[in-house]
Amino acid sequence: MKIVATVARYLLGLAFLLFGSNAFLNFIPVDPKQMPTGPAGDFSHLMNSSHWMQVVAALMVISAVLLLINRFVPLALTMLGPILVNILLFHILFHAAGIAIGLVLSLFWVLMLTRVWPSFSAILKPTPQS
Repeated sequence: MKIVATVARYLLGLAFLLFGSNAFLNFIPVDPKQMPTGPAGDFSHLMNSSHWMQVVAALMVISAVLLLINRFVPLALTMLGPILVNILLFHILFHAAGIAIGLVLSLFWVLMLTRVWPSFSAILKPTPQS
């Protein structure tokens, strides 16, 4: 299981480093014909024009670097969790065609979570009574 978690950590880190960096460097060309239309296109345009995606991309890159250097992995997973939820929700609600990558990345995230579960287990304990 340790090898599987290590591979998942590297793949998750590389994927988020690639896609997060692309928001700043634009090295993956996007065909205008493949851009979503309707509400999905409107949402994407709003996220890009408001520079919200640059903030998300910065969090993706920071988290990816933490995963790749194997430091503060629980923090990286905590930062990537909401991003993955938003990726999945976008594809579930607006643009189902691209959901596969979100599902694969979520699987890697869950594999990593099981590896570092002791770091998260304390937040699920009931609050001690005073």
